[in-house]
Amino acid sequence: METQILSPTPAHLEQVAAHLRSGALVAIPTETVYGLAGHALDPQAVTQIFAAKERPKFDPLITHIAVPQPGSSVVAHIEQELALVDLSAFNPKQRRGLEDLLQSYWPGPLTVVLPRTDQIPDLVTSGLSTVALRMPSHPVAQQVLQIAQIPLAAPSANRFGRISPTSAAAVLSELQGRIAYILDGGECEIGLESTVIAIDPEQGISLLRPGAIALDQLQGMIPFPITSTAEIKGTPSAPGQLPSHYAPGKPFLMLPTSISQLSLADLQALWAGHPPFDRVGILLFSQASELRVSTLRAQLGIPIEQEILSPTGDLTEVARTLFAKLRRLDQGEADLLLTEPCPVETGLGYAIADRLRRATAKG
Repeated sequence: METQILSPTPAHLEQVAAHLRSGALVAIPTETVYGLAGHALDPQAVTQIFAAKERPKFDPLITHIAVPQPGSSVVAHIEQELALVDLSAFNPKQRRGLEDLLQSYWPGPLTVVLPRTDQIPDLVTSGLSTVALRMPSHPVAQQVLQIAQIPLAAPSANRFGRISPTSAAAVLSELQGRIAYILDGGECEIGLESTVIAIDPEQGISLLRPGAIALDQLQGMIPFPITSTAEIKGTPSAPGQLPSHYAPGKPFLMLPTSISQLSLADLQALWAGHPPFDRVGILLFSQASELRVSTLRAQLGIPIEQEILSPTGDLTEVARTLFAKLRRLDQGEADLLLTEPCPVETGLGYAIADRLRRATAKG
């Protein structure tokens, strides 16, 4: 199969929507990362998603939905019009709180896990009693959803466990020959996968995956207690919970602190025990570490490739460029990759640190 990258013209949007309605797969852009989309209510289409990604079937998918008519209730849209969720256990105050939350953060980079109906195939939810829903804000994703008039299961458009794609070219490098079309919507604005929260009328809100929307932003928005981050116990309850994820193909190690604070001996101790290497690649959070890298090149006597995530260390820019620059190092000549740790682990920094921790889990 030849994979084509299509521009989002009206003709191509209609072509892609028809392709999706037929049960085939298409990679589409969202504001977070590119997704591998298929008809969420068609078990055969969902089976193809797992096969194309080489994804284990115990890892549930996120279902993406279209924006309802202006002024409409979002809760009514997902419960009655789409019949995807069962909110019978929610009392009127909780339903109003859920409506306020979804009206505030949808469309956008928030995925909400709620009790599901039987309309959702078990394969989408990995047999769980809940479904993960998201209403993306990317205009191209919304155009596809509006034209196709079907909900779309759309995990990141890459092989399982590898670096998430934030451009059409990155999708092509991952899935060439596995799907017919990639719809090109440009570089992703956010660059990290959505925040995933589970809402239970008795247990409250729990964070299943950090993202651009921090948990403290939800405080006071909804009348549920907010619990600490949910840790995986057994099978995942949401995507991105496995210990190793978002990983390059090469060994990838986390430095204990910024490279400017490390000695040559510290670095040599870090990579001791790893196979011999000829070239190092490193992710830097700002230009502040460049001088130290230049010194290390001279001390080590080996080439060091570097990618600066943000010249000023701006975390929004770091998030947007993280996967693209990690992919660039992975596709370069370095055979050992390193990263500085995220200097801040609150808000967006918490999500960035989470991705790096999982990406370096195998080392």
